[in-house]
Amino acid sequence: MTVKLHLRAETKPLEARAALTPTSVRHLVKKGFKIYVEESPQSAFSSDEYKEAGAVLVPFGSWKEAPLDRIIIGLKEMPERDTFPLVHEHIQFAHCYKKQAGWRDVLQRFVDGKGTLYDLEFLEDDRGVRVAAFGFYAGFVGAALGLKDWAFKQTHSDSEEMDEVSPYDDEKKLVDDVRREYLEAIAAGAKEPTVLIIGALGRCGRGARDFLRKCGIHEKNIKKWDMAETAVGGPFNEIAEADIFINTIYLGKPIPPFITMDLMDREDRKLSTIVDISADTTSPHNPIPLYSVSTTFSKPSLQVPTSIGPKLSVIAIDHLPSLLPREASESFVSSLLPSLEQLGKRDTAPVWKRAKLLFDKHCSLLDDRAKL
Repeated sequence: MTVKLHLRAETKPLEARAALTPTSVRHLVKKGFKIYVEESPQSAFSSDEYKEAGAVLVPFGSWKEAPLDRIIIGLKEMPERDTFPLVHEHIQFAHCYKKQAGWRDVLQRFVDGKGTLYDLEFLEDDRGVRVAAFGFYAGFVGAALGLKDWAFKQTHSDSEEMDEVSPYDDEKKLVDDVRREYLEAIAAGAKEPTVLIIGALGRCGRGARDFLRKCGIHEKNIKKWDMAETAVGGPFNEIAEADIFINTIYLGKPIPPFITMDLMDREDRKLSTIVDISADTTSPHNPIPLYSVSTTFSKPSLQVPTSIGPKLSVIAIDHLPSLLPREASESFVSSLLPSLEQLGKRDTAPVWKRAKLLFDKHCSLLDDRAKL
């Protein structure tokens, strides 16, 4: 049976990435897939690129009325204002398996419509490793915005906030832009910052380290922490002693927080910029309990209300890789392709079978009326 994939246009503001790229569409069409792609006003990839790759172009939002034999694929969550039952099989990031705010409402829509969710965050191979992730570019862009915020503070007053940001055409333009602002801060008398990265050995941490090096931060000023350094449990005074702190780790269970307000309210604190790449703001497992709302590209930083020490800001954007939408999308989808090729056997293919069992498990946590 021909697998039919319907690429849903993203609706999250400034989300320019795509769950399928023209390159991946061309590959899947050659494998016998039928691909439908919605017209999108914000995608980094044009409709013509998809059409040339063999996709059938369909109107924006047409997935809602699409035949049931199409699998709807997208990246980010759907608008919160939508409450209608979901009747299709969906592949996407749903942000509901860690009991984030509104998780019950998200799953209830699938239960009510007898649909299915294959959450991209939980597609795992036989070793329990995610088959595809945006980690590297999340770390890369997170480090970019962290250094950009730090540099901004060196040349502006505390009453000013870092300007809004928008997607870059390519990686080089992002590096050049932030490096220019960083060198302006150094020229103004600032000392090179120290950056502490927790999760430095993972994909996200590698991305952060790569960006910092490309901007000229010396290796001695990049403090690389991972499981060994955090095993004793926080909070950690060393974070307050760095200029920039980047958290890259993914948590599935509670641990002692890395930092607290008491640690931040110190006269000797150097820390001025926190980049929480995980951005699990409403999760009970958030190890940075200093804020409760995500930030956005239009307002990248949020001030933490400390009573002493330098101005402290948090950057917690939950779709950081969209600042480099084409490169991030190509990297992600190339890793996802082998699993997508198995969709015709999703009832037995381990990656998809596990994802379905996980969906069923979390749906069973709803009240009796909603249980499967």
